[in-house]
Amino acid sequence: MNSKVSEQKLQSWVEPLLALCRVAGEAICEHYSHPAAGDYESKDDDSPLTRADLASHHLLLSGLESLDASLPVLSEESTPEEIAQRRDWRSFWLIDPLDGTREFLERTGEFTINIALIDDHKPVLGILYLPLEKVAYVGIPGVLARRYTAAGNGNWVVGELATRALQDAAELTVLASRRHRGPRFTACLAWLEEQWEPAVRRSNMGSALKFSRMAEGHGDVYPRFSPCCEWDTGAGQAVLEAAGGLLLGLDGKPLRYNCGDSLLSPPFYAIADGRHPLWSQLLEVNFA
Repeated sequence: MNSKVSEQKLQSWVEPLLALCRVAGEAICEHYSHPAAGDYESKDDDSPLTRADLASHHLLLSGLESLDASLPVLSEESTPEEIAQRRDWRSFWLIDPLDGTREFLERTGEFTINIALIDDHKPVLGILYLPLEKVAYVGIPGVLARRYTAAGNGNWVVGELATRALQDAAELTVLASRRHRGPRFTACLAWLEEQWEPAVRRSNMGSALKFSRMAEGHGDVYPRFSPCCEWDTGAGQAVLEAAGGLLLGLDGKPLRYNCGDSLLSPPFYAIADGRHPLWSQLLEVNFA
């Protein structure tokens, strides 16, 4: 795997990936509707693992291998032995079979399937799939940014995605996690409220939904200072970048993948309109 994946191949994979997401999403929804939906095991990091996580994981593994057996898969549910091999990979699938397991358990409906293709440490294709809504957000940076909504006849209704310009917004919308905030986020929010005099509105939601909302023009910034992993951000970064946004570390550079021993993502800002001067000012502030 010494050559980059071609743009033509990326586009040819969109339809089979949508079909795969639909199958894995149906499996998740079956578990969501089951009386035992709240059953789970605790992993080593105390995060929950449900039957729905595992069902989606196995379906995605099988489907991605059928799509291209030469590309390995790194999943949130991969074994430690499988994870140890990934440092030698240049191109691979990075997936979270059920992003938002706690939201799944608490019945908020705010969970997604995340699929990203990482090539040379960058996400070159991303899909965020919402199983309950049967909606997919697909991004190939520099090529396409689209929302696919399942139609009753088995086809997809397709719409274009684009982030919004901040100067066109009457208020600045800050997207935030339902569960992960803390003093750095609070300080960042206070700073934004001081800088943006018209109005600042906070919108809370779980999982990678924040990336999809921003990609369709419903948010301006998503500050994240609490820990998350690369499979939480890879697909969202591809979708956001394709729609015209940015996902930047606190150093102002786009997030990169599979570069170190840890799979933890650094603190970041997801930004809809990177041209606005407010964000260069934000990157100069230390909220530690």
